[in-house]
Amino acid sequence: MNIKKGKFTALIPARSGSKGLKNKNIKILHGHPLIAYSITAAKMTSKISDVVVTTDSERIASIARKYGASTPFLRPKKISKDKSLDIEFFEHFIEFCIKKKLDVPEYIVHLSPTVPLREIKVMVRAINKIKNTPRATALRSVEQTSLVPEKIFRERKGFLEGYFPDLHGEYYNLPRQNYSEALIPNGQIDIIKAKNIIEGSLHGNKIISFITDHVPDIDNLKDYQKAEITFFEKRFSKIVNFLL
Repeated sequence: MNIKKGKFTALIPARSGSKGLKNKNIKILHGHPLIAYSITAAKMTSKISDVVVTTDSERIASIARKYGASTPFLRPKKISKDKSLDIEFFEHFIEFCIKKKLDVPEYIVHLSPTVPLREIKVMVRAINKIKNTPRATALRSVEQTSLVPEKIFRERKGFLEGYFPDLHGEYYNLPRQNYSEALIPNGQIDIIKAKNIIEGSLHGNKIISFITDHVPDIDNLKDYQKAEITFFEKRFSKIVNFLL
């Protein structure tokens, strides 16, 4: 097996099943399927050498090829279910490369089709950050949130309880200033080292943060409607202008 040092390959997952919004990965947003925006973003980012779509659907694969992505395989149905883990399609991709005696990229850029409105300059900054942080096992895009995890409840047996039983007393009643700022993943761009996956981990134990502004992540009809509005606010985007 040969891991190609310094190589970045975009891997775009697009399985056919979707409950929140039917066929969401290929739902049309202002004339183009959602997946087209992620493919185009990857192709317009000069440091990404290959764009691969992993899907269990020939229909999605055909659309992906139309926009310039490679679809060298169809993903097995057994790893394309609602509860399938992300690491499974990464492992499948790497196993395919090894079987076909292809270079395994050092970095795999994970782009979700449900986040269509990315900026090229943001992707370039993310790539540069992980390249300049050799100890990092992965990079994840995150955004700041006003939510404080320690102040969130869950219901169990009809009563509220905190999520952190190891914290003593009524820790959830302390001022939010007592706790660290929280960051939540937003799916704009994750970059993973193939070495992690080969060793049985997805992100590894040294994940660096990449803080970005919020952009729509489409999971249901309400999200899609918000994205339609944001589309016009993002018309300056190179991706949007290219596709128009």
